[in-house]
Amino acid sequence: MAAIAEGDVVTYERTFSESEVRTFADLSNDRQPRHLDPDDDGRLMVHGLLTATLPTKIGGDHEVLASHMEFDFRRPVYAGQRVRCAVTFTDVTEGTDRDEVRADIECTVAGETVLSGAFEGVVSR
Repeated sequence: MAAIAEGDVVTYERTFSESEVRTFADLSNDRQPRHLDPDDDGRLMVHGLLTATLPTKIGGDHEVLASHMEFDFRRPVYAGQRVRCAVTFTDVTEGTDRDEVRADIECTVAGETVLSGAFEGVVSR
């Protein structure tokens, strides 16, 4: 895998299904009605931490071992909506056996920010 460079932007997109939302409710034991019962528009709200799996997938793809993560959940995401996540590596400090990295996160639905945040961690060389 190529080394992460300061300024690199990595994106990932996906759409969560109702089945995935229900499975996450079972795995997390977060069974709030908003995640299990459709709203007046027939939609299930995706768990915030399920949405947060998008930046963690990007970090995993780059073998980042996170030491700190922060998320600001700005707007709800509903099953069936396409979510685009962009991770921008803002700092990369090279070390002897590992690099320290910092990144900003922005996840959007139809151009509107639904989740923002950041993470820090290390990548072994």
